Amino acid sequence: MSDLFSTRRDRARRALRSADIDLLLLGPGPGFRYFAGKNAIATERFVALAIGADGRDRIFTPRLQAPLYAGIAGVDIAIWDEAENPLEHVALVARDAAARTVAVNPEFWSGFLLALKALLPDIALRSGASVIDGQRRTKGAEEIAALEVAAAHIDGVWARFCAMTPSMLGRTELELRADIDRLMRQEGFSEVSWVDVGAGANGASPLHHGSDHVIRAGEPVVFDFAGCFDGYYGDICRVAVSGEPSPEFQAIYDIVHDAQEAAFRAVRPGVPAEEIDAIARRIISDKGFGSYFTHRLGHGIGLAAHEEPYIVAGNATPLAAGMVFSNEPGIYIPERWGVRIEDIVVVTDDGARRLTQSPRHLVRLG
Repeated sequence: MSDLFSTRRDRARRALRSADIDLLLLGPGPGFRYFAGKNAIATERFVALAIGADGRDRIFTPRLQAPLYAGIAGVDIAIWDEAENPLEHVALVARDAAARTVAVNPEFWSGFLLALKALLPDIALRSGASVIDGQRRTKGAEEIAALEVAAAHIDGVWARFCAMTPSMLGRTELELRADIDRLMRQEGFSEVSWVDVGAGANGASPLHHGSDHVIRAGEPVVFDFAGCFDGYYGDICRVAVSGEPSPEFQAIYDIVHDAQEAAFRAVRPGVPAEEIDAIARRIISDKGFGSYFTHRLGHGIGLAAHEEPYIVAGNATPLAAGMVFSNEPGIYIPERWGVRIEDIVVVTDDGARRLTQSPRHLVRLG
């Protein structure tokens, strides 16, 4: 695995040189793990991976954390002690390398950035997002395999929840949410990112987290949950109904289902990301519900639950084989109910493949 991370850093180095950036600093976040192969702890103690255009890579770390980063091939460990200012170590490296431009990852803490600028007032600071995302938005085979495992486990949670819930009638959103949270931890998710449960009118809020609302007969419930499994994220949204749905709700559900399917079938290399969003949106708009589809169609997923590429109007980035993102159209009618169906898909050489495999029909749970 060390060769993989060295290769990633070398690719980043070539991108730095092309962008006329001398040093890339990565604080704790998914970029750090992508290039180092290990997580960094985000605290008041400064930690950063420095990728230099000059060919040298370092991790700046407090002494008590140094053992966490030992053994990374091709990376030197620059240790600072408690009484020291760690940014002075970074400034010294930047001066020795005659760096004129330093870029940072989006998660880099502003306090550290301001301290570095005070030490290096003449240096140009830039965002390193283009260098980082240029690699991370397209996944290699090992990342796709990891995402497929995460998707299989998120599918497993939904299957187990449906099997253990013969009826939602009389239960609260928070009780159902607790069931899914428990199942995710039993399934092996190291992090539960969110579990959103919205019944009836609460489902019209796309990010409703749950309440003491009691599920009534015939009421639809939107379930959206995500988490980290062995470093990579799974994410899914499904809708269940307590008993039989009304014909009107079933019709709305079918529109969202058709929009999701049409978007999936349109995915292929070279198609702009915004066009996939537009295809789903046109179907919903043509049925008269365009104003009720209030968010983008999708987001990338990988070492973070939300990352590039974003499937949204205005993003003309051409899709490429290896990109992985959510496909989640929705309709949300205030004071009534909501519908969202979400799958994770990967772009293949000639189309797309779903990583989440849970059935996409409306589920009856009592």
